Amino acid sequence: MHNSERYPYLTCIDSQALLAQCEKKEIKDGLSVLTQYLHNRKYLSPAGLNEALSFMAEEVLDKEGCDKLALKDDHSELFFKEFFEVPFPEPETPKFSFIDLFAGMGGFRIAMQAQGGKCIFSSEWNKYAQRTYLANFGDMPFGDITKEETKSYIPEHFDVLCAGFPCQPFSIAGVSKKNSLGRETGFKDKTQGTLFFDVADIICRHRPKAFYLENVKNLVSHDKGRTFKVITETLEELDYSIHYEVLDGKFYVPQHRERIMIVGYDRRVYGGKERFSFPKLGDPRNNIGDILEKDVSSKYTLSDKLWTYLQNYAQKHKEKGNGFGYSLVDLKGISRTLSARYYKDGSEILIPQGDGINPRRLTPRECARLMGYPDEYIINAVSEVQAYRQCGNSVVVPLVTAVAEQLVKTMKKKV
Repeated sequence: MHNSERYPYLTCIDSQALLAQCEKKEIKDGLSVLTQYLHNRKYLSPAGLNEALSFMAEEVLDKEGCDKLALKDDHSELFFKEFFEVPFPEPETPKFSFIDLFAGMGGFRIAMQAQGGKCIFSSEWNKYAQRTYLANFGDMPFGDITKEETKSYIPEHFDVLCAGFPCQPFSIAGVSKKNSLGRETGFKDKTQGTLFFDVADIICRHRPKAFYLENVKNLVSHDKGRTFKVITETLEELDYSIHYEVLDGKFYVPQHRERIMIVGYDRRVYGGKERFSFPKLGDPRNNIGDILEKDVSSKYTLSDKLWTYLQNYAQKHKEKGNGFGYSLVDLKGISRTLSARYYKDGSEILIPQGDGINPRRLTPRECARLMGYPDEYIINAVSEVQAYRQCGNSVVVPLVTAVAEQLVKTMKKKV
């Protein structure tokens, strides 16, 4: 008998409708609980399983026990197929597990899944980035990772932690006071109140075999080097060996985008003897014309008013000896770094359109291509403004993928 005949009261669940329902009722992390159950039930605690089943009975199926009946017979992929029929499904035979913190629009996840990894937990506080993530992976990230409740959903064991955490200064007041009193200080004293603290806290609790962190280039010099010093000391205090290097995305996409990559391995597993090396870089991808769409709408062309303003602004700063201003790209060259503010005027990357025609900004799809996302990646689950912001905050996917490949190869080698 066909499943729909066996369970006539169950129909395929509309993921976007369910998301809207959760938002309307202000159900915190409800959809995250559900998708984690659908994709990762074997990793969940009994409490997590019960919570998922309760959510389904109360909010999804509206019939007490229907969820248990369907899932006991393992028909969840039939009734929740929208969460499985996605552009970037998890590997059929995973080789390792990972968690994705500060997940953004999902660049790390693409990179790790390409190596055979299975994501068993994700977290991202921005609701629009969550929508994009859900549309592409069928997985709704949990929210605020600084909250203990959110951390409680992380499975006990996983192999790799990934995080593109924000750069923040560390307060040294409390540390200085303890030092003056002759008391020992640990990473909790040094990093409390920053998002890196939560990364370190999760590493400390779960001890993954490896971690992969990404941040802006200026992390190394931030706060006169103190920020990076605290980070490296903290990771070493947790008994991990670390490897870091500043890499430029221009070797993978036609964009100058320098980021620091930090990779670490558990000394208790590898003894500090792992032979990790960052990928060797080839020739720059120096033809931005390759990523441009054909037949672009005129709405992306700058208005006369905006174009005049940008030219006058650039001229004013040029006369003062500053380099501020718009950037009209060479179509056979590379662009400046795409930022999250690109949606405002597009001034950092403007595309020439010939004499007598104002330049235009990149389309959201072109921005996604500039970050290395394939065209099947869904970016229209949110507004264009949010798509621009997400691309500007994202990682360069092929660069992160190249580092992930090296990380996984090293992780699998015996020492």
